[in-house]
Amino acid sequence: MVAYTRDEIISATDLARNVSATLSSIVKHTKEKVAIMKNNKLEAVIIDIEEYERLKESYELMEHMEIAKIVEERKGSKTITFDELLKKEDINYDDL
Repeated sequence: MVAYTRDEIISATDLARNVSATLSSIVKHTKEKVAIMKNNKLEAVIIDIEEYERLKESYELMEHMEIAKIVEERKGSKTITFDELLKKEDINYDDL
């Protein structure tokens, strides 16, 4: 879980009133992130675009690594063609 300091949390109302100053604090890196609260519940976080893109790329890399792991695990397993599966299950192309 991510921790937020008191100055990193802002209400949605205060954000609406001070959107320019809030964005400026993110762009100028005086704040790493700003959490937005609505009805006393954290709803969203504002981060700068470079951090967002870095996080997105990291997430995509993790997905690729997971797919590669699954492919590697399945390399030694027995496979059959689609046609073999249809024959095994006694299904015709017309039945599809």
